[in-house]
Amino acid sequence: MIEVIIKSLIIGALGGGAVAAGAARMFHTPKSQSMGAFRTLGELNACQGDPLAHYSFGLGFLFNAAAAVVASGALTQDVLHRIVPNLSAGTLLFKNKNPEETLHDPKKMMLVGSVVGALVVTFLNTLASSIPESLSVIAKEILSPASSMMMKTVMPIIFWLAALDAGKRTGIWGTILGGCAQMIMGNAVPGIVLGILIGETIEENGFNRPAQVMLGIVIAMFVTIAYFRGFFAKLGL
Repeated sequence: MIEVIIKSLIIGALGGGAVAAGAARMFHTPKSQSMGAFRTLGELNACQGDPLAHYSFGLGFLFNAAAAVVASGALTQDVLHRIVPNLSAGTLLFKNKNPEETLHDPKKMMLVGSVVGALVVTFLNTLASSIPESLSVIAKEILSPASSMMMKTVMPIIFWLAALDAGKRTGIWGTILGGCAQMIMGNAVPGIVLGILIGETIEENGFNRPAQVMLGIVIAMFVTIAYFRGFFAKLGL
């Protein structure tokens, strides 16, 4: 157990610091090169600088990751993509509500992300190693479906409500792209997040050139994903 804790602290600190710093650097593109997932940027923006929203989002996926690690013994991608960046952002924003001085600061995000990553990875690995094999089978049959329901049902509803609350245009785009994502990918969250970004861009600057380019990229991406997932074949096209 001691060996697991020591290794988890080191790996969690290195991974958490790198991912948190990379997420912060995404706000500075194209002036500086970033290292992060587009969905991480979209989800951080969706919380609109509210520390409680970041904590709620991060802790929600912590439950999902805990269920997965108990059932399978492996960490999910949500640990670094969603949990660490959001908990780090929430921690910084509690002291200073200005995202440009906190969430957008790679150095501050790296330092807090290292601590958060170390704690989260250690907690999950310790939890996994302390669960007997018999309980792991139970967790796989009960907790995994529950966490899957949260991902596929609860989270899309939360993001859709956030899109509707953001305004008429944002709500429309979130609904349209969320519906397309649900049909093509089986999960509406990516589409709703993209809809929020596009809707907010149009709301602030109008349907200008950047908004048109962004919409074109999203349409091309959806069409490509639909093609390789056989979506058009299922429709008989």
